[in-house]
Amino acid sequence: MRFLEETESESVFERRFEHEHEGRLVPGLLWTPSGARGPRPLVLIGHGASGTKREAYVVGLARRVVRHRGFAAAAIDGPVHGHRRADLGDDRALTFLEFSQRWAGDDGMTDAMVGDWRATLDHLQGLDEVGPGPTGYWGLSMGTILGLPFVAAEPRIVVAVLGLMGLTGPTKARVAADAPNVVCPILFLVQWDDELFDKATAFDLFGALGAADKRLHANPGRHGAVPLEEFEFSEAFLARHLAG
Repeated sequence: MRFLEETESESVFERRFEHEHEGRLVPGLLWTPSGARGPRPLVLIGHGASGTKREAYVVGLARRVVRHRGFAAAAIDGPVHGHRRADLGDDRALTFLEFSQRWAGDDGMTDAMVGDWRATLDHLQGLDEVGPGPTGYWGLSMGTILGLPFVAAEPRIVVAVLGLMGLTGPTKARVAADAPNVVCPILFLVQWDDELFDKATAFDLFGALGAADKRLHANPGRHGAVPLEEFEFSEAFLARHLAG
């Protein structure tokens, strides 16, 4: 893992990093408390389609768990997003189109992203300021399309926030197969008027999750209209399970 840039603001230390996994460049961001030493819980954050690891809600959630809870947080760019692209994801419409094409036509995309997340977690847990502490995952929409299989495959994930996704789409069969293996506590978010993933398919996915401790929050509004209260609740939900 190589650290490329660093900034510090309001007691949060942000570093951009990259590493290689199976020939792929994996770009990411790490947030830790300023001057952090010793192990601490870690929250991994997956962004949505057409976005990047620097989406405002990603950075906002990361800074919340660092400042309010003393945790570490990290995000990586998804396939054909952000620093994985020559244009750095500036053309959001093109990024969304290319991701949709990959989702429909690349059977290996999900496994590649699961591998990238697991390798990133390996690197991060090797840092003194993170260490091998408990790890949570937060990811909606594409963050669930690619994150749910990661949570299912990774026993180090002890709590997750998922949603804005249903049992539908090109990888429906893969998600359906992985969902029963998601056994950690789950918060699942649904937008009642979601124009991309009908709520009925979201309820189907929630029902398929294997976790004994799972809860569903539904809010009015379209796909991208998740209210601020859900980010606040996400923080508290993750912290309860990561900090004990």
